[in-house]
Amino acid sequence: MGASWPCFERRLETTVNPAQRALWYIESHLAEPMTLDEIAAVSGVSRFHIVRAFAAATGLSVMRYVRARRLSEAARSLANGAPDILSLALQADYGSHEAFTRAFRDQFGTTPEAVRAATCTGHLKLQEPILMDSTMLDHLKPPRFETARAILVAGPMERISCDNGAAIPGLWQRFHQEVADIPARVGQVAYGVCCNGDDAGNFDYIAGVEVADFSDLPRRFGRIRIGEQRYAVFTHTDRVASIRRTVSTIWNQWLPASGLKAADAPNFERYDEAFDPATGNGGFEIWIPVRE
Repeated sequence: MGASWPCFERRLETTVNPAQRALWYIESHLAEPMTLDEIAAVSGVSRFHIVRAFAAATGLSVMRYVRARRLSEAARSLANGAPDILSLALQADYGSHEAFTRAFRDQFGTTPEAVRAATCTGHLKLQEPILMDSTMLDHLKPPRFETARAILVAGPMERISCDNGAAIPGLWQRFHQEVADIPARVGQVAYGVCCNGDDAGNFDYIAGVEVADFSDLPRRFGRIRIGEQRYAVFTHTDRVASIRRTVSTIWNQWLPASGLKAADAPNFERYDEAFDPATGNGGFEIWIPVRE
């Protein structure tokens, strides 16, 4: 495998990553109807992949970004005195004045009419176009590949969106307080499992441990069976707080250049005894499900 890496690195340098392609397409077609399937196709990856790659790079879901950008441009037009709200609604891909007004109020906490009357947007939190910055690593250590055995994982679980990713550290605090209450534990390794993802970028996150079975597991804990699956396994040696850069590099650079596809299966972090939860140091592994 070692002899092939220089070639791989040249391919990596010339690869435009999926999140960049998605952003270009969204911004250049903002006034036109678009679907997640179309954005994924232009980005050269699957729906499953673009949802994760875009969120890792920008902290937003794909279609939420589309909606926020369209509403922000509509708000600017209203502040400049646009007389026909229905026309703006149709341009923003809403089928009626009412649907547009509901979305506008959800986004900004006010109505289109109020923004037009105010003739300014200074009080609104507009979504500006995202310019990709250097949020990715200059060098990513090549992964090893493993076919993981099937395991059962149980622990505190929460539904996570791009907006509440900050809830994950709190979930790990719960884990350390409650792990002793998880029965049938196997070994000392901890797992941060991302599963049950949807097209909006939401997913379930379980901060858990391997268990022998779920029969006596208290109902307050989440549970998942991770099936036998081939994984690319990356070692993250920096503090846990910098994980986003590594994850973004994996999904937006390494995976598109690898010749592999993302498999629709849970991905997870694996924390062994070397990891210090008090400091975030010690390193851990990131397991990404892949297929040919």
